[in-house]
Formats: sequence, C-alpha cells, structure tokens
Amino acid sequence: MTNVLVVKANNRPADQAVSSKMYETFMEELKGSDLNISVYDVYEEDTPYFGQDLLEAFGKLQSGEELSDLQKRTLAAKQKAMDAISAADVVVFAFPLWNLTIPAKLHTFIDYVFAAGFAFKYNENGNLVGLMPEKKAIFLNARGGVYSTPEAAPMDMGVNYMRNVFGGMFGMQIIDEVIIEGHNAMSDKAQEIIANGLEEVKAAAKGLKELTVIA
Repeated sequence: MTNVLVVKANNRPADQAVSSKMYETFMEELKGSDLNISVYDVYEEDTPYFGQDLLEAFGKLQSGEELSDLQKRTLAAKQKAMDAISAADVVVFAFPLWNLTIPAKLHTFIDYVFAAGFAFKYNENGNLVGLMPEKKAIFLNARGGVYSTPEAAPMDMGVNYMRNVFGGMFGMQIIDEVIIEGHNAMSDKAQEIIANGLEEVKAAAKGLKELTVIA
C-alpha cells in the first residue's frame, strides 16, 4: 500500500483561500482510494520555531542535562515531522504564496526535517547527495499574482524554494505540480482561473491513485 503524507499549510477557510480549496478538492478526490493517507496540518501541530532552544537541547541530550519544557516540545515536534516524512512514499504539499514565500509554519516543518544524515549527506568529495530518491512529492500552490513569466519568476520564493529543498537537497522525485495563479491580479477571470486549476488538482489526485510504489 502506498503511504501518502499530505502537508496542509494554510489555516484560512476554503471559501477565502485558494490553496485551502485545493487541499479540500485533492482530499475529496482521494476518497475511496486504497492509499494510506495521513495529514500533517502545520497550524494544528505544536511546532515551536527552530532556533537556539533546539540547538541547546541537542547539547543537553549529549551531556545528560535536564531539558526545558520548550526544548522537550521542540524535540518532540522535530521527531514527529521526521517520522511523518520517513513513513511516506509520497508527500503532498498544499500551500499558498504569502509575501513571496511560504508560510512560516511550513518553513518550520521543513526546518525540522532539513537534517544532514536524514534528508541529505555529503560524500567523500564534498558533493551533496539526497537521501530520499525513492520518495515522491506533489506541490499544490496558489498565488494571487502571476509569477510564471520570465520577469516575475525569480520573485517566487515559494514553489522555487520547495523544488530546491525537496527535489534538489533531498532528492525526491517531484511528480506533479499544480499552480493556480493570477486570480487576484485578474479578478474578472478569477472564477475561471480557479475552476480550471481545481480540475488540474483533481487530475493530480487521480494520477496519485493510479501510482504504484515499489518498495
């Protein structure tokens, strides 16, 4: 059975946020499949931000010192995120472009799993080697402006960042991307843009149901 992890990274309701609607559409299309689906909602999980508390916790673990409550929470959150990624054959991310990048809560999830020896390593020549080539990723992204033009593409630090992390650093196969864009910039065409995009989301879900993962 294929294990699918869906990472939901928008806490706005679906009638107000396109990426939330993409998530709901994708999950609805997967109903009745034989996939083993789990959801990691970055806004429902207890995810303290990555910082000195976590780094100090590593040192305390080595020396046997007592951890603070925050450090215990952060270590537990990091382990939960890593376990979720480890168990998945396919990871689906549903996320918006906010202020030219991804939501901070999603970034925190990535900080938890962005670990040498877990997601990547360096070989004897100092070259990067992704440690997750057997895993696959799907991106479902919404952005109100148009960032697919050559002039605007460098400004997008959402999908580009996700590609660089999961495809570049971790070595995952990015098997599908659905990007709905321009619905705010071209409000007169918003309904058409969103409707067409949601059909692509359904197609991505159908493709996932037909995917066979060989262990």
